[in-house]
Amino acid sequence: MAELNIFEGDAFGTISMTKSINQPVEGQTQSTRIDALFEEEGITTTAVFIEREHDSLTLVPAADRGAPGDVTTGSGRDVIPFQTIHLPTTGVIRADEVQGIRAFGSETELETVDALVQKRLMKMRKRLDATIRYQRVGAVTGKVYDANGTTVLLDTFARFGIAQQTVPFQMSVAENKLKQKVTDAKRKAEDVVGGTGIITGWLGLCGRNWFDAFAAHDSTAKAFDRWQDGQFLREDQRAGFMFDGVMWEEFYGKVGNITFIDPDVAYLIPLGVDGLFITNFAPANYMETVNTTGVPYYASQELMRHNKGVDLEAQSNPLNLCTMPRAIIKLTKS
Repeated sequence: MAELNIFEGDAFGTISMTKSINQPVEGQTQSTRIDALFEEEGITTTAVFIEREHDSLTLVPAADRGAPGDVTTGSGRDVIPFQTIHLPTTGVIRADEVQGIRAFGSETELETVDALVQKRLMKMRKRLDATIRYQRVGAVTGKVYDANGTTVLLDTFARFGIAQQTVPFQMSVAENKLKQKVTDAKRKAEDVVGGTGIITGWLGLCGRNWFDAFAAHDSTAKAFDRWQDGQFLREDQRAGFMFDGVMWEEFYGKVGNITFIDPDVAYLIPLGVDGLFITNFAPANYMETVNTTGVPYYASQELMRHNKGVDLEAQSNPLNLCTMPRAIIKLTKS
């Protein structure tokens, strides 16, 4: 019969539990589309500083030989701090759950209790995964919201002091040439990226309603009807299709009553630009992890008062950020 003192062993220390919760989940070997956009890195602080360079090139005017040349000034720079977001979640394993466990077959009491703890930790990790993914969508759209879907945790446009770029597609107009709209949006993004990176492809993340209107529009459907002998009209396009060099995909996420993306908009994203999307993980607020390099998840446990059970905590401390927000173009239906 297992007892609560089994938690006093090394197997349930903060370091061991943190290693355990960071193990890959079996059967989840593929990142989702949104996760694959982000470059992950651990940091030793709770803040990230983004250096912005206010620099633009101008042409050099001609002058007579011997005349003074036009002055080239240094670049103006400023540093913008961003705070990582603390995401703690707790759970409880009560004494009855542990004391009611009997070792079975070749399993030891430690193995049996460990399986119970792992099951609880994985449930906590799934909540953290969904929250991080929700915040990554916010990094794409420009606003990171709290779990209630209304409280803004980070407005990247406000922090950078810039305005979001938008292209209205006016899809209610049947004669509208959507290919030109896509090209216009790509050019806006290209002007922002400039010489800071090489765009290797394009992704359109689409809300449900926007995607339906786009796929059903005359200019889109007719183009594929010509190229694929009507195949486009016979298949479900939600898995994605190429149009004007962009992979358009319906993106839908929902936890409870919180939807991840406005169904009436889409976002055009340039691919291949190093450092465009980043996720930095800060260390947990435990004595064991102070000044260490952060990892995606942490876990710890401590006995409850009067030995009535064990309190579990899992946490993550991410900052999901787009470093060039104006390179992500918002596309509207109207």
